Amino acid sequence: MTPPLRVAIVGAGPAGIYAADILTTKDPQASVDIFDRLPTPYGLIRYGVAPDHPRIKAIIVALHRVMENERIRFIGNVHVGVDLKVDELRHYYDAVIFATGAERDRSLRIPGEDLQRSYGAADFVAFYDSHPDREQTWDLSQQRHVAVIGVGNVGLDVARVLARSADEMLATDIPPHVHAVLADSSITDVHMFARRGPAQAKFTPVELRELDHSPNVQVVVAPEGMEFDAESEAALGRSKSLRMVVDVLSDWAMRDPRPGPHRRIHIHFLENPVEIAGTDGAVTGLRTERQELTGDGNVRGTGEFTDWDVQAVYRAVGYRSEAIEDLPFDTFRLVLPNEGGRLLDLDGEHIPGLYATGWVKRGPVGLIGHTKSDAAETIAHLLADAPDLTPAPHRGPVDIDALLADKGLPVTDFAGWDRLDAHELTAGEPVGRGRVKVTSRTEMTRIAARA
Repeated sequence: MTPPLRVAIVGAGPAGIYAADILTTKDPQASVDIFDRLPTPYGLIRYGVAPDHPRIKAIIVALHRVMENERIRFIGNVHVGVDLKVDELRHYYDAVIFATGAERDRSLRIPGEDLQRSYGAADFVAFYDSHPDREQTWDLSQQRHVAVIGVGNVGLDVARVLARSADEMLATDIPPHVHAVLADSSITDVHMFARRGPAQAKFTPVELRELDHSPNVQVVVAPEGMEFDAESEAALGRSKSLRMVVDVLSDWAMRDPRPGPHRRIHIHFLENPVEIAGTDGAVTGLRTERQELTGDGNVRGTGEFTDWDVQAVYRAVGYRSEAIEDLPFDTFRLVLPNEGGRLLDLDGEHIPGLYATGWVKRGPVGLIGHTKSDAAETIAHLLADAPDLTPAPHRGPVDIDALLADKGLPVTDFAGWDRLDAHELTAGEPVGRGRVKVTSRTEMTRIAARA
């Protein structure tokens, strides 16, 4: 008789939690341990979504219900590939699913990218979301005009946080040190640059409209970039969402400037960044080349250049996944090589018992909801493979817990997350805020471990 399936999932963001939910629903005997290198679950919902996006953060409510399943355990503060090797995991689980996401910035690959005040968007997001393993100091006091390169939702988040007043953010869960940095900001103008036209923008309508909700921010769309070719018009006919985006941009391009003191967000289409200029090792400008549409939705350079006076550049051109020790990695696509979620070795052969889901499977594209269909595909293949998988020699929760204890790892569990969650909510009450985040890994672990 085949024993009940035991599966480890590495990564406790939406991708990993959805996979656990689908697996335990499809197989009522299966049990899952979800590992994360952070002491908290929810991944980019907690550490990648802008604090002024409570609508998206509310997804945590649904994820919490999944994690309450008695056949799903959360094991935090364990860095798989470092604290716990992949081969070790395979002694305790019949299959391992990697859902480690994408947290680092892709390179822009232009001169000047490594200058001081040339930032990756992921680093700034990690700062304002207070990721415990990332840089928690920032200085906006020397920046009046800044550039944001990229026209996806991450670029919108970065531009919006840079432009909004610090006091507007007090209604969110930003910690005091982030509020202090925003309050000290000298920024007056944020310039967003897109290499292609408005019909190729990656915004979603809701996120784009939110850019203009602040009474302290004026959004200005440069009309000279509002150009469309045959493929652009065809794309507008195919996508209602894209048509809504373009309608909003067109309205903003035609309206008159609003009087009064405020910060401005300028959106420039058909401007390709080609060089970040610097003096004494720090950013002092950005050069772009004017582009023209080629009829098929692509662009080419015109040889016309513009120099922009900016003191910082925020690169929001996409995230990338990181390699995991002892696993193959596709260095071109920056994902774990896989076929429908089944991991592949360097010869393109399936690796029995190893799977991937989410952004580390398909790249950092799509919204959170897209990870459900990703997970469904991966789980379907895992269940199809299950009869042929080699059962793990050590099968019980007690076994893996003993191994972690022997390693001396300060492991957190889901009950610990509930304690930390309650602590943060309580800390927000005296100051009239929904939550005040704990930012130190040590302090988070201490609170989560409290009896």
